[in-house]
Amino acid sequence: QVRLVESGGGLVQAGGSLNLSCAASGSIFSINAMGWSRQAPGNQRELVARITSSGSTNYADSVKGRFTISRDNAKKTVYLQMNSMKPEDTAVYYCNLDYIQSRGSRRDYWGQGTQVTVSS
Repeated sequence: QVRLVESGGGLVQAGGSLNLSCAASGSIFSINAMGWSRQAPGNQRELVARITSSGSTNYADSVKGRFTISRDNAKKTVYLQMNSMKPEDTAVYYCNLDYIQSRGSRRDYWGQGTQVTVSS
């Protein structure tokens, strides 16, 4: 069984910053990648940022230069530092875990989501 604990969402004014974190625990043999996606009302879920075990990152064009993803491998935790936030960043943000479970199968797991609201 795997668990993802997300934190750091909330309300911020445009131009402000928030830092999301997501800690993984449970039957995890190794982690391939962790990342964040978001879904605004009426929209499809979209990838925001992703980081692999080797530290390679990729970002949505809409957040490049404003958001930074990082991870602490020892803590199995991924962070998303969000700066210069815009009202269009408002969404539910979901943590994603791409991992190898203890039995050897590759799995994909999603967190419950945390609300981020940016006021204008």
